Amino acid sequence: MTNPILAAWQTPFEIAPFDAISDDDFAPALDTALTAHLEQIEAIADNTETPDFDNTIGAMEAAGEALDKVLSVFFTVAGADSNPKREELQRDFSPKLAAHFSAISSNKALFRRVADLWARKDELTLTPEQSRVLMLTHRGFVRAGAALEGEDDTRMQDIKARLATLGTSFTQNLLADEREWFMELSDSDLEGLPDFVVGAARAAGSEKDVDGPVVTLSRSIIVPFLQFSPRRDLRELAYKAWAARGANGGETDNREIAAETLKLREERAQLLGYDNFAAYKLETEMARTPERVRELLMQVWEPARAQAGADAETMTQMMQADGINGPLEAWDWRYYAEKRRKAEHDLDEAELKPYLQLDRMIEASFACANRLFGLDFAPLDIPLYHEDCRAWEVTRNGKHVAVFIGDYFARGSKRSGAWCSAMRAQAKFPKEQAPIVINVCNFAKGDPALLSYDDARTLFHEFGHALHQMLSNVTYESISGTSVARDFVELPSQLYEHWLEVPEVLAEFATHAETGAPMPQEMLDKVLKAANFDMGFQTVEYVASALVDLEFHDGAAPADPMVKQAEVLEQIGMPQAIGMRHATPQFAHVFAGDGYSSAYYSYMWSEVMDADAFAAFEEAGGAFDAERAKALETHILSTGGSREAEELYLAFRGKLPGVEALLKGRGLIAA
Repeated sequence: MTNPILAAWQTPFEIAPFDAISDDDFAPALDTALTAHLEQIEAIADNTETPDFDNTIGAMEAAGEALDKVLSVFFTVAGADSNPKREELQRDFSPKLAAHFSAISSNKALFRRVADLWARKDELTLTPEQSRVLMLTHRGFVRAGAALEGEDDTRMQDIKARLATLGTSFTQNLLADEREWFMELSDSDLEGLPDFVVGAARAAGSEKDVDGPVVTLSRSIIVPFLQFSPRRDLRELAYKAWAARGANGGETDNREIAAETLKLREERAQLLGYDNFAAYKLETEMARTPERVRELLMQVWEPARAQAGADAETMTQMMQADGINGPLEAWDWRYYAEKRRKAEHDLDEAELKPYLQLDRMIEASFACANRLFGLDFAPLDIPLYHEDCRAWEVTRNGKHVAVFIGDYFARGSKRSGAWCSAMRAQAKFPKEQAPIVINVCNFAKGDPALLSYDDARTLFHEFGHALHQMLSNVTYESISGTSVARDFVELPSQLYEHWLEVPEVLAEFATHAETGAPMPQEMLDKVLKAANFDMGFQTVEYVASALVDLEFHDGAAPADPMVKQAEVLEQIGMPQAIGMRHATPQFAHVFAGDGYSSAYYSYMWSEVMDADAFAAFEEAGGAFDAERAKALETHILSTGGSREAEELYLAFRGKLPGVEALLKGRGLIAA
């Protein structure tokens, strides 16, 4: 019987036949696909013809279709709908995949062909895209250790295999801690909580098979609880459980994993001739060096800390007025910030939230994409991997552009956070293929589902990533969509957040869940005026995490990352009542894989550009200026990694921005 993952997918838009795939299909499909891919690679390496672009680089681009299918399906469900079997498979697959790709990057015959082409690049008649793909391929081989010999080569392969295993363990430990902990609430514990928080807690209790409401470690539940619960004792219990994820001792503790990961990354970089991992990692990013990253972060840190300090004094006075002595603690900040927002801006999230319905915010994100880029979205009725998922066909002028999938609700089987991935990336070679893009979020369920303003911003953020994938228009998949420098990849997503704050967008789509009435102008004005409220806190918790990440990798690997974390926070003067956005044991951006290691600063680097890029719209005809939208698509959204990120931004804007636009946008300096 043919494995449904490897068979031709006779489905609408060739989307994965999720209803026909079982967990038992993954392992045999992976083994078959790995073997087929390796045979394809070996055939390229053993080719006796003189290397040219088509028989070497083009052939590599065309190889591995079956493997792409297996991995796209498996990692989609492993991240968004895990179970014990899938977690076991992920542990088995990690070292297999690391060994497979190490075998390719260390294939000396294959590297000789790539190196030969690189040496003759000026003699070859290549398109600009082909030149770019050749450069990236050669660079990728060198940075993977293809030029290493003997013991160094063997050690590099061992390191990469071990890092893959550690990253999987880190992710699964974090998911286990988040899934296992919950706090049951009695009726009296619900006092002071808005209806939407109570509803989310009851839905969470139902999912946990508990007869009553619970607080879980899902951000969409625990953050509102910390905002609104007057029970300081319960806030403390919940916050400490949240902060302790990955550091509870026992089998799910991530601290030793973090230490070993940092040590192996340092060794990997040194094998390749770099002083440390940060120098290795940042070489290919826009920032280039750890010094430039540190300079940016510290430019933002000082005004952010000053603002947070002033805010802390105000909230301490509020707390003391409630009869509570002692310092403001981390489990107090959100509660008193919410009270302060209500007092200073007359803005109550409990009153605001009914105007931020999930379905209406999805409509808003689609409507903005329609006005900017001419995209239309039509619902699709197709089998997906979970009943919560929805799908739409994306078209432009009647022509198919992409399939977009949204998986919006929190559940115990889903890892925390929000992300965008392409189950299939756009490409024209070896055949034309349209992208299949998925946004995964962790919003609280409800009837209807209501979002916080931060949730709505997250929805727009991830949809910005999706547009980067959907509007891609390049030849080769390796440079398609979000295949760009890590500190450039967040530009489209963070830029798209700005459209949520366009008054006419909120006026049309922020409608009351019960009455259908649009958000009153007075409330709309308050929302926009309060957009930068508590920005000192938000900036401090983020920049502290980015600085800790940088210091972990810029120098010798720390023997004890928790000691190093404490040292960094003390050096920068971390406010006592603010925790890092991601403390080390739960810092999946950095320890679940190499993606954001040494590069968590990327969000801030991109924000410098997104503030400036949206200003380009405002300086022109406004948020929906057609000429600026066309330029954004032409120079950034459609180009993928076909050119250097700096070159793409200059083509769009004509200049590179300074940090002032970011500080003004966050309200940390006067406009």
